[in-house]
Amino acid sequence: MSLSDFSLENKVALITGGTSGLGKMMALALAKAGAFVWIASSRDNADETLQEIKQQGSNGSFVQVDVTSSDALEKTVSHILEQSIRIDILVNAAGINPRTSAEELTLNDWQKTIDINLTAPFYLSQLVADTMRENNWGRIINIASLQSLRAFDNSIPYGASKGGVMQLTRALAQAYSKDGILVNAIAPGFFRTNLTESLFQNPDKLKELANKTMMGRNGEEKDIFGISVFLCSDANSYVTGQTVFLDGGFSAA
Repeated sequence: MSLSDFSLENKVALITGGTSGLGKMMALALAKAGAFVWIASSRDNADETLQEIKQQGSNGSFVQVDVTSSDALEKTVSHILEQSIRIDILVNAAGINPRTSAEELTLNDWQKTIDINLTAPFYLSQLVADTMRENNWGRIINIASLQSLRAFDNSIPYGASKGGVMQLTRALAQAYSKDGILVNAIAPGFFRTNLTESLFQNPDKLKELANKTMMGRNGEEKDIFGISVFLCSDANSYVTGQTVFLDGGFSAA
């Protein structure tokens, strides 16, 4: 093994939710490592992310998609394959967390969360598996959560979906790893994203969460770079079916 095994040169990545939060952080990381990054989002707000990618000397493109629509997902994959021939890396980072109490939670809240956080990663993984299988090489990264293991207030559908993501990761790895497609998940601690912005507006709560880690701080953008590149590169040749908790020791304390 050499440092070149960490390079993503000539790799094509598709990242849902790549215009903000963890998805954007991972898009920048993979692009900096050499991948051509396709950013998929339900909103047409990719200009800033694409500009940052170009400032790194990297390349990427944007495709607008509603991940709750199977037809839209199929068209997105077809479009990318027409333009880039292949999809080597899939990062399922799109997600929502309604933060609704058990008493006020509606079936619509539940279903939308499951559709975006769990069903879309399953179907997109299935859609890209064929092209990865043809090349006997692929990397699929799902975004799990601390709530894959434990509960937090007002997050019933989110917690259920992220518990499902952890098991989906294992199941997809069992199905695809023999074809050279390694499937893993990253379970982040508390990073500043759209889903956690309210916490970052509460200094006392933020300090309380930081104190629950073994490192005494919450996550920063730099923290996700290394694990993202490693899991998506040739440097990772034997890790599959795993959920890596990127949380400063929060889940182990």
